[in-house]
Amino acid sequence: MKYSNKIIGLSVSAALAAMAGQAAASGFQLMEQNASGLGNAYAGQAAAAENASTIFFNPAGMTRLSGRQVSGAINLIRPSSEFSNAGASAAPGGLPSPAGNGGDAGGLNVVPNAYLSWQIDPKWWVGVGVSVPFGLATDYDRGWVGRFQSQKAEIKTIDINPSIAYKLNDVVSLGAGISFQHAEVEVNRSSFIGVEAQSKLEMDDNSFGFNLGAMFNLSPATRIGLAYRSSIKHELKGTAVVRGIPGIGTASTPISATARVPDTLSWGISHQVDPKWQMLGDITLTRWSTIKQVPVIAGSTWALGAAGSQTARFDFEFKDTYRIGVGANYQMRNDFMLKLGVAYDKSPVTNQHRTVTLPDNDRTWLAIGGKYQASKQLTLDFGYAYLFIKDAPINRMGGLGVGGQGNVVGNYKDPSVHILSAQASYNF
Repeated sequence: MKYSNKIIGLSVSAALAAMAGQAAASGFQLMEQNASGLGNAYAGQAAAAENASTIFFNPAGMTRLSGRQVSGAINLIRPSSEFSNAGASAAPGGLPSPAGNGGDAGGLNVVPNAYLSWQIDPKWWVGVGVSVPFGLATDYDRGWVGRFQSQKAEIKTIDINPSIAYKLNDVVSLGAGISFQHAEVEVNRSSFIGVEAQSKLEMDDNSFGFNLGAMFNLSPATRIGLAYRSSIKHELKGTAVVRGIPGIGTASTPISATARVPDTLSWGISHQVDPKWQMLGDITLTRWSTIKQVPVIAGSTWALGAAGSQTARFDFEFKDTYRIGVGANYQMRNDFMLKLGVAYDKSPVTNQHRTVTLPDNDRTWLAIGGKYQASKQLTLDFGYAYLFIKDAPINRMGGLGVGGQGNVVGNYKDPSVHILSAQASYNF
């Protein structure tokens, strides 16, 4: 049993080191909370308030929606990320790696969201949003050289966001909401215990946060919006399972970790230049620097420590980030609007702390979309964006002995993301 616990300890430490990268992936905040903003690269969403999805971006924007509206979108996200070995990558114990560089670690992800806005009277609105604010995954070819750091890592979040808005006067509107967020983390990887074993980590948690918003009509043509979404702390709990232990087979242990998603502050502007042209812009700050270290706590007494002791500490050293976007809308016909947008988005990941679960770097958005007024009640939005991502060097020396995670040294060259979204909004 002592041998079994020691193997589990080595596997958990390595798997949670991989989760550190996936926590950064969860820190890759998904902007894809509607399709109506995608065509503008989500520029100015704190001030746009085109439909009920404003509940996510700025709840005060509900005061621009008359009556009742339901809005839902489907977002297809296809990242591409391929590792190129610099020659120093190796699996522990000299084990072969038949899948080599692991192929494309990206894959197609479907991100849905839905919103309901309801005007109670001339001053008050209520609403609710269901969204996926953090997520995506990495999944390498089985048997790749970095499988001892991560084979597959995935995080899923679901956020339910009841909100309220109040129109103070014709100039100022205020909004607020509460977020109930469910988070799930899964990491699969290999473990070297003299032979290659397979480990799987699963944890989840439910927690709460909040969001605030304000909107100011500076003139009939110009408005600005301010929006804040709070940090949410997740007390993750779950189990690590190791399979393929010689003489034992399978063993498991409970584990726990505390992880945060960051708070964000957005400023947006919308300006109607003339009856045909509208300009949008925004700046969003994300306070990633609040996330530095995540301790891993044992749920039971084992070879690496007593129950409740810290068995490992993972240093993220994330940095604060910003995002700048500019968009334009052109009213081509009474029933159709063309949308364009560009944005620059900083990554919280530094070169020193990049992992195989999040080979992320700074990116530039180019986007196009449209809005079609199908009827007085029904509006259809669609958009497409291509994200150019800077090359992402990696140098993760995890060790080649028993308990080692292997070495991954090289570069993720020309990573990119395709995003395609569609949305329907209906007034009733």
